[in-house]
Amino acid sequence: MHKRVLGFLIMVTLIVSLTTGCGGNKSETVDVTDQEKSDFTGLSSGNVTLRVWGAKEDEELINQIISSFAAQYKGQATFNISFEPHSEASCKDDLLGDVINAPDVFTFADDQLMSFIASGVLKKVENVIEITGRNIPAACSAASFGSTLYAYPLTADNGYFLFYNKKYVNEEDARTMDGLLGAADACGKKVFMEMNSGWYMYSFFGNTDMEIGLNDDGISTFCNWNAKYTDITGIDVAEAMARIGSNHAFSSVSNDGFAAGAADGTFVAGVSGIWDESAIKDAWGDDYEAVKLPTYTVAGQQLQMASYAGYKLVGVNSYSENADWAAKFADWMTNEQNQKLRFNLRGQGPSNIKASESEDVAGSKAIKALWQQADYSDLQRVGGKYWDAAATFGTLMSEGNPSGKDLQVLLNEMVTGITGEETTGDAPGQEAETTDEAAEDIEKSADGADPEEAKDTEIIVDEKAEDHPEKAVDSPDDEAEKPVGDMQNQYGKDAESNDDENTDKTVEHTITGNGEKIEESKFDTFGERLEGIGGITGKGKIERPKAEETKTNESSDSEKVSEKNTETEDIEHQAQK
Repeated sequence: MHKRVLGFLIMVTLIVSLTTGCGGNKSETVDVTDQEKSDFTGLSSGNVTLRVWGAKEDEELINQIISSFAAQYKGQATFNISFEPHSEASCKDDLLGDVINAPDVFTFADDQLMSFIASGVLKKVENVIEITGRNIPAACSAASFGSTLYAYPLTADNGYFLFYNKKYVNEEDARTMDGLLGAADACGKKVFMEMNSGWYMYSFFGNTDMEIGLNDDGISTFCNWNAKYTDITGIDVAEAMARIGSNHAFSSVSNDGFAAGAADGTFVAGVSGIWDESAIKDAWGDDYEAVKLPTYTVAGQQLQMASYAGYKLVGVNSYSENADWAAKFADWMTNEQNQKLRFNLRGQGPSNIKASESEDVAGSKAIKALWQQADYSDLQRVGGKYWDAAATFGTLMSEGNPSGKDLQVLLNEMVTGITGEETTGDAPGQEAETTDEAAEDIEKSADGADPEEAKDTEIIVDEKAEDHPEKAVDSPDDEAEKPVGDMQNQYGKDAESNDDENTDKTVEHTITGNGEKIEESKFDTFGERLEGIGGITGKGKIERPKAEETKTNESSDSEKVSEKNTETEDIEHQAQK
């Protein structure tokens, strides 16, 4: 059973007004807009107890939000609102493990959304027009399933980019990975990137014409990163990664993290996110800079590195005894003023459009780097089997493929691990023909041989199957592939991906461009730039700026706790199939 740590407790005892226009001290009256007055319809006016989960680092922030919420709705109810620090990385597992005792309001990373929807634990957002109107489309897409909004967008900064020290690396060096490694080597320093993590390793494949994403079942993953038939092949990327990994000026391992290595002088550049900005400022002072990821050399050309983009959301427990007030609090927690407060106290980039236009937000170097990288970022939509298979391959490449094993074999093993289907990397039609031809050859060989030879052939085939059980296609009775694993980012970088099952529908959310080169000058704010790439398209088609490569991307069966609504029943029923 998960631990619940009771943090700051606010008790606000207020006298409920039974009639409008009652006399009283005007200095104690809180102004409420007509819209807010109308929102009180149906809300209870008695004792309202709410529990709020959030990251431990958010304690001061959320306590301030609780206080302002109580002041804003003074006179409407007697509030007892408590904040409980809780890991956002384990939010899904802990909450779904004990839904009845779960909090009323909670923050989580967008890749956990489908599991929450399947369980029926999320209360749908009712004031959809208001919420979608004040937040960037990409964040709203990340909080939605189909056309239904299930959560309140909170941040739009969960991506990664390049930090570098201007004392050792100049602007031109920072444009390419080759330049970065050369500059670091010249001063005896290193460049850091977690190539051994599936979250960061996506950078090398994401902007090629190879593909990865969720299948229509919303559980399993399609992936052709071992392709031999694309413009840039799997081997091209693997060779590039191994070449970078074997460079002595490159490192994918840091005992104390990138920020610590920057502080002690080990690293002069590294790939990380806004969560490290404060520490990097302290380490490098005025010499710190943040920009989009560099290009890297692959197949004889420079290719812009891609990235995963993520969003932090606020959910409301549909089983809450005070679900309507919980929704009101989630709305308040994610409004413009509180997203500005979040940025000022925690340095997290807002999803609120107006908040992103503020001078403080626009002045952040890390936010500007996210603007630049946003053109090449995609929502993380992969099944649970992706993480281990990608990490294994990434680790080997980050070490320069020390075993010398054939790269195509390693790619095939990775893709088989991700998809659960054995693959050779040939074009879909050719791969099937190759498999059929091989089977025919074996059959013909057995038919034309004497009985003893046929027996030997059969034994050899059986032995091969037994020797390589990990390459066998899962049978229908095998456990179904588990869904989206927890995002390995600042909300849960160190957490292992969870293999809980999910609904068998897919969320067709993607970040998409408008099909033309997006120049930096076109966007003056964080929100405008992300809005320029946010949206939903049919099957997850990613429309890159024309100057870049084109690719496509598609954005546990949890214990059923209630038959609350038809949609939840349908999702869970299909997942069980």
